[in-house]
Amino acid sequence: MALRQARKTKQVCAPVADAAAAAAALLVWYDRHRRSLPWRALAGEAADPYAVWLSEIMLQQTTVAAVKSYFTAFLARWPTIAALAAAPVEAVMQQWAGLGYYSRARNLHACAQMIATQLGGRFPTNEAGLLRLPGIGSYTAAAIAAIAFDEKVAVVDGNVERVISRLVALEVSLPAAKPLIKEKTAALVPAARPGDFAQAMMDLGATICTPRRPACGLCPLQPFCLAATQAVPERFPLKAPKRARPNRQGAVFFTRCGDAVLLRTRPPRGLLGGMAEFPGTAWSEDFDRDFDEEKVLREAPFLVDYCKLPLGVTHVFTHFSLRLAIFAADVAPGTLASADCRWVNPDALATEALPSVMRKVLAAIKDSGW
Repeated sequence: MALRQARKTKQVCAPVADAAAAAAALLVWYDRHRRSLPWRALAGEAADPYAVWLSEIMLQQTTVAAVKSYFTAFLARWPTIAALAAAPVEAVMQQWAGLGYYSRARNLHACAQMIATQLGGRFPTNEAGLLRLPGIGSYTAAAIAAIAFDEKVAVVDGNVERVISRLVALEVSLPAAKPLIKEKTAALVPAARPGDFAQAMMDLGATICTPRRPACGLCPLQPFCLAATQAVPERFPLKAPKRARPNRQGAVFFTRCGDAVLLRTRPPRGLLGGMAEFPGTAWSEDFDRDFDEEKVLREAPFLVDYCKLPLGVTHVFTHFSLRLAIFAADVAPGTLASADCRWVNPDALATEALPSVMRKVLAAIKDSGW
């Protein structure tokens, strides 16, 4: 149904009046106002495929501001794809900790190993070849192909969706509009400098064509923009109503043996796969309804007196919100770690791949006086 709607709208959605002139105006603006980013080549320099790939993987579902320090640290630790491929996956996960969407880190490492061992250390130079690599989807393949290898492909992220939707006053809501937006973007991509064009579109959306109060008077595409002509830029892009984010609850058990803390590693696949955590219960939408402290404590790693701390934590994932209760206890010196768990000394906690939600747990425990 969504595709039928997009096809119907395609017949009445006018193309950009002068695609070549619009692209040229955008590139002139970009040459003057391009953002300085750690992974971006300087004007006139060839882009480093490794830096482009690493940054694009990190930028998925994450902001530029959040990625900068992670990118710099990764590049300092593993300056080449061969170095990254040779690293233990546990080290990669630890370096990634806090950036979220941890399957990206596992795929990053798998991709580096494939390139190092099967492709002679070189990236495929086109979108089709890049799509065959682990962790590289259609957007990332297009971005690397355009920016690193100047392939004439449409690169569409959230910023570009907004720019194009306004440019043609697109009366189809997201996500149904995505195929049509990609088609409209492809019609604008110039044969020369497609990589700069892709980055210019991203910069324009990030700095000028912003979600609220876009600076239309400074926009190089204003003469071509139907939404600006109609004085309704903030109306676009149209978006389908969001589904309510479900709430889940659970409990974690903070257990000390002397100064050592009990941790375990989550399964390699699934949410937070391969990351470290404090042992705990499953995360359930029915946890509060079925909450019984005695029942919860049956899932504790040891049969000792755990106390429920006054502070819990909340954390928002993409598809649900989570609230965790925290139970804490000390066990006798020399106690062996429970199944699938390990004791970790305090000075080693910093090297553990603790995701953000578990770092929040650790902070709450400290604030509670433990």
